[in-house]
Amino acid sequence: MSVDPGSRTPQSAQVPYRVGFLLVENFTLIALATAVEPLRVANQLAGKELYSWSLLTAGGTSVRASDGMVVMPDAGIQEGERFDLVIVVGGVDVVHSFSQAEVSWLRQQARRDVLLGAVCTGAYILASAGVLDGHACSAHWECLEAIQEDFPRVQTNNHLFTLQKTRMTCTGGTVPMHMMLSFLARRHGPELSNAVSQMFVCDRVREESEPQPIPMLPQLAKLQPRLAEVAQLMEANIEEPIELGELAALAGTSRRQLERLFLKHLGCTPSRYYLRVRLNRARRLLKQTSCSIVEIASLCGFVSATHFSRCYRKAMGRAPRQERLEVPGLDATLAVPGELGLAPFSSKEALRRASIEPTYGSIRQRGESG
Repeated sequence: MSVDPGSRTPQSAQVPYRVGFLLVENFTLIALATAVEPLRVANQLAGKELYSWSLLTAGGTSVRASDGMVVMPDAGIQEGERFDLVIVVGGVDVVHSFSQAEVSWLRQQARRDVLLGAVCTGAYILASAGVLDGHACSAHWECLEAIQEDFPRVQTNNHLFTLQKTRMTCTGGTVPMHMMLSFLARRHGPELSNAVSQMFVCDRVREESEPQPIPMLPQLAKLQPRLAEVAQLMEANIEEPIELGELAALAGTSRRQLERLFLKHLGCTPSRYYLRVRLNRARRLLKQTSCSIVEIASLCGFVSATHFSRCYRKAMGRAPRQERLEVPGLDATLAVPGELGLAPFSSKEALRRASIEPTYGSIRQRGESG
């Protein structure tokens, strides 16, 4: 039985409301924690079990988080437990972190009219199961392009989270907490939701429609709103780049003033920054999709694959084809161990696994190319 998150729960509704968290390999702990904790505190403040939750994996065996911590689930998906809401918890390298068994199980949950959700990059897995077709979808900015290119029937957006009657998706970090607070408010009213947020010393519950912030220093965006506005326009217009004079006009400033702002605060010209935005998107597409280099060149606003390759090699220090070849598969020897004989897992190993992510080394690259 699914409950519309947009309406209050009738007093006769079943208690507790059963939530399953499907953990895939390399899931992020912060996304899991910020989604679970509002349910725990809601129970605490209500003085009764409004919600129950279970951690699930495909085989009922332990799974590693992206930081190397091993988590034991409560059950496997094959055990047939019934849920009102299932949330997929994604993380690093989501494209290669799930199995056909999980996809089939999610389709089964959809046929049962279970409310389906995802946090961080988990929306990619829901999209792979075909259960997001025709639905609005929020996901971490790092995997949005992969969803857009691989699943064109999914209505992606750049919102922090999206709550619908049968689907709920959100970005990463602490945003799952805000989505769950809104979920609680819609089911129980604002009093409980506000009390839960106060327990977390959360002074503001973020709105569903708030845009996912671009990867720019938040303080800089706050101090220089015109700079942030132009950067947002660049992010939103990659396939057909906007001419610099038009960008300045849209931001209500002159081209010369815009150039001064970029040089002063970002250490580069607007054109150089725009190129970097387009190349960063190209890097995500190379690592996360099967699009050809010709297609990626077009999607990122380059006149030809040759021009794209030349710009990419100059900025990234390697050719696009080499970037794609360097995406490593996870070593079979690093599979999740059982309860006995846990293999050592270090920060170095976490870094090795993260090397496949599009943002790997991006801060260093900014410093070198800016």
